[in-house]
Amino acid sequence: MASASGSALRFTEPPSSRAIRREFGAFCLAPRTVTFGFVDKSITNLHRLRLSSLKTRASNATAVEENANAADSDKVPTPVVIIDQDSDPDATVVEVTFGDRLGALLDTMNALKNLGLNVVKANVYLDSSGKHNKFAITKADSGRKVEDPELLEAIRLTVINNMLEFHPESSSQLAMGAAFGVLPPTELVDVDIATQVSIKDDGPDRSLLYIETADRPGLLVELVKIISDISVAVESGEFDTEGLLAKVKFHVSYRNKALIKPLQQVLANSLRYFLRRPSTDESSF
Repeated sequence: MASASGSALRFTEPPSSRAIRREFGAFCLAPRTVTFGFVDKSITNLHRLRLSSLKTRASNATAVEENANAADSDKVPTPVVIIDQDSDPDATVVEVTFGDRLGALLDTMNALKNLGLNVVKANVYLDSSGKHNKFAITKADSGRKVEDPELLEAIRLTVINNMLEFHPESSSQLAMGAAFGVLPPTELVDVDIATQVSIKDDGPDRSLLYIETADRPGLLVELVKIISDISVAVESGEFDTEGLLAKVKFHVSYRNKALIKPLQQVLANSLRYFLRRPSTDESSF
């Protein structure tokens, strides 16, 4: 849940979010118990999406395995899912890229509507990195952009789940493939090596926080929780899922000012500690 203080968006601690980790099981290696609230309907829809796609994935498993040794010219591209809170002041922008293999993704748009969202604008464009599918989405009940980190994480997992259903070959390229894909990643990311955290000033009123780490379900929510625990406000940002990695850019502030050096160090140390030592609260499942 978010509340405004001046121009800063501050995330507070709603009720427990154990539903996300129940939905995705032991693979959701959240370092701490997440305390943001979430709408049960969204989790139910995610569950139905996964169940409805099991037969499709199973029938495609043999074909995927047969294509595992395809020629270099037919290598599976790296899937990219971007949740952008900066580029549009009135909507949350979601961008999906998977080489040239993605289509119009009408099913993804319908899945987002099932989360209580409206797709107000969608377009597809091509460049050297492939075909990009962009959606501008708002909350159906308010017409405003999405600010709840739980719902943002549900959007990310919904898009990835839909990609795994229609492009089962992408599961070997995604961290989520180990949990509910046809083929798990052939190599796992070493979280100690992959985790990078940096903070720098971005003007007098805010700082720019950059995080790169191994991806996992629930990560977006957990990051906001850790940041909020030391009274730092998350104003806006971008969350990129790039294959096995998550790359995050958050604009943050403390009492509407940029973070001073000692607070930057505290925040960076807290993030490194929890990201490099993920643990799972078994009793919460």
